[in-house]
Amino acid sequence: MAQMKWDDLVLGDVETRNIMTRSSLPVGGYSVNPYVGCTHACKYCYASFMKRFTGHTEAWGTFLDVKHWPEIKDPQKYAGQRVVIGSVTDGYLPQEETFCNTRRLLEQLRGSGAEILICTKSDLVLRDIDLLRQLGRVTVSWSVNTLDESFRADMDRAVSIERRLRAMKQVYDAGIRTVCFVAPVFPGLTDFEAIFRRVKDQCDLFWLENLNLRGGFRQTILDYIAEKHPDLVPLYDAIYKKRDRSYFRALEKRAAAMAQANGCPFVDNEMPYGRVPQGHPVVVDYFYHEEVRGTENTGRRNTKSNTL
Repeated sequence: MAQMKWDDLVLGDVETRNIMTRSSLPVGGYSVNPYVGCTHACKYCYASFMKRFTGHTEAWGTFLDVKHWPEIKDPQKYAGQRVVIGSVTDGYLPQEETFCNTRRLLEQLRGSGAEILICTKSDLVLRDIDLLRQLGRVTVSWSVNTLDESFRADMDRAVSIERRLRAMKQVYDAGIRTVCFVAPVFPGLTDFEAIFRRVKDQCDLFWLENLNLRGGFRQTILDYIAEKHPDLVPLYDAIYKKRDRSYFRALEKRAAAMAQANGCPFVDNEMPYGRVPQGHPVVVDYFYHEEVRGTENTGRRNTKSNTL
């Protein structure tokens, strides 16, 4: 694999026989990542585990491999299938503006009849609105877990929250289904009700997911809390060391009350497809990530439908 330095980023090229991979994500279908590695370098990124499969020794966020794949010659084989773009690498990294891998993928999926879900932290997706309109059932989801730009800058190198929100509105106004993905919800820091007030008129789903601390980034986040928000250390100890579920149970009740007060459906880990009346997004409860839920019987459904 040839490598070169570009803006202090280790760049490489990788050949793959098939860009489409069967997905193990809760939303199912196929997972597609046009790049290896992610330069947004989110401190809480669960995908950093991918290094063990790529052979990279560089820190997560400092390398990027550009994938090269044979053209998808029979896109209709994916008709009715869910295709998730950006499950472990944001398809709209700044480097996409140069390499255009995600746009090439969308062009190859034109006419496929697939249900496409794009997960991003970028506004570069605006470049491809023309294609998105041609693809039929498309959803674009932005990760927005704070309105505090200082906290955002501490956590990732993606574009500002304001740029994400402006892009969400433009895509929504273009008639394309949008999601505000409030994830991860940081205990004591993420004000999801304030975020809801900002986005309720420009998204179809408002998805809530708790911070799940596992793997190599667990200590990174705990150290950050200790340094920047020492008053929250007892709360994080209770949740992540003593496995106290009460905080997220209380948040779930608040989310349910918020949904009811705003005339919004409140569903349990579902993604019903379709547009909703403006100002009434479907509020999706995914607070009970496996680490939080554990083996405890909460009385809530453990088998859920995931229809996009």
